[in-house]
Amino acid sequence: MTSHLLDLVTRYGLAVVAGNVLLDQLGLPVPAMPLLIVAGALAAQGTLAPLPLLALAVLACVFADFIWYLIGERYGLRVLKTLCRISLEPDSCVSQTQIRFDRWGSNSIVVAKFVPGLAVIAPPLAGAMRIGRLRFVALSGISALLWVGAGMLAGALFHRQIERLLSSLDRIGNIALWIVCAALALYVAYKAFDRARFHRLLRMARISVGELYELIQAGGEPVIVDVRSAAARALEPHWIPGALHVALHDVGKQLAHLPRDGEIILYCTCPNEASAAQVARVLRKHGFHRVRPLAGGLDAWVAAGHPVDSPPGVRGASAVLAKADPEAARTRDSDTPAITP
Repeated sequence: MTSHLLDLVTRYGLAVVAGNVLLDQLGLPVPAMPLLIVAGALAAQGTLAPLPLLALAVLACVFADFIWYLIGERYGLRVLKTLCRISLEPDSCVSQTQIRFDRWGSNSIVVAKFVPGLAVIAPPLAGAMRIGRLRFVALSGISALLWVGAGMLAGALFHRQIERLLSSLDRIGNIALWIVCAALALYVAYKAFDRARFHRLLRMARISVGELYELIQAGGEPVIVDVRSAAARALEPHWIPGALHVALHDVGKQLAHLPRDGEIILYCTCPNEASAAQVARVLRKHGFHRVRPLAGGLDAWVAAGHPVDSPPGVRGASAVLAKADPEAARTRDSDTPAITP
C-alpha cells in the first residue's frame, strides 16, 4: 500500500499534493499535512522539486480560501451556522472563531490553519465581514506559506525517519491500512462523543420567544443580555430592545452589573444557543439562579415578527427583512406593537 502511495506521489507529486491540499482546505475529511510532510521528505531526497511543490500547494490553499471568502461575502452568517451544524466540532465553533477575530482582527487569518476548527471557518467569516478581497488574499497567502512550509520543513528535517517509517508500513501491508482506518474511526467517534458531551452541558430550561414577549408585555422587567461577540453584532447589527451587550468572553468582568435576584434572559445567534447556554452555566455557578437562554436566539425573535433596535442609519428588523422579503418587512412595521423594555 505504502509503495503504491509513494509511487503515485513520485509520478504525479505536484498534482497529488496540490489536489490533496485543495480538498482539505475546502473542508473535506482528507487531511493534507501528512502528505505535505511526506512530500517534504521526498523533496529533501531530490525526488520532488521543492519550490514548484511549495508554490502549487500555497496556490491551492489560497484558491480554496478565496472560494470560502466569496461564499461568506455572499451568504454571511448563514454559511457559518451551516458549517457548525455539519462540523464534528462543538457548536461553539462560530462564536470561538468570532472571539479570535475580536482579539486578533483580520490577522487571525494568518494563524487560522494552525488552530483546530478555525481553518475552514475563518475565510467565510472574513468574507462576511468584508475585510477586502486583496487584503484577504494577502493574509491567506502568508498563512498558506507558513502552513505548507511548516509541513514540508518537518518532512525535510526528518526525511530519514519518515523513510524508515514508510518502509515499515510497507512491510506490514494491509495491516497499515486497517490501522489508518481504525485511527480515523476513533477520531470520528471521539469528536462525536465530544459533541454529545457538549450538548449535555447545554441542556437547561429555556424560555421561548412567545414567553419572553408575553413577560415583557405583562410588565415584567427581565434583564435581556446579548452574548454575541463584537464580530457577530457587526454581521447582524440589530438586537432585542433594551438588551445589554455582554460577550461570552467578557461575562466574568460584568458579574457585578447583573441582578442576582432578577430574571436574566440570554441570547445569541449560534446553533443550539451554545454561547447563551455557556454564559448561563457561568452565571449559575456564581449564584445567579433565574437565568435562561432564549430558545432560537435572536433569529427566532426576528422570525416571530418582534421589533429590534439597530444602530443609527439602520431601520431595525424591517431593514434586515426588506432585502429578502419587502412585503414581510412592511407587514412587520404595520402589525407589530412596540415593546417597552
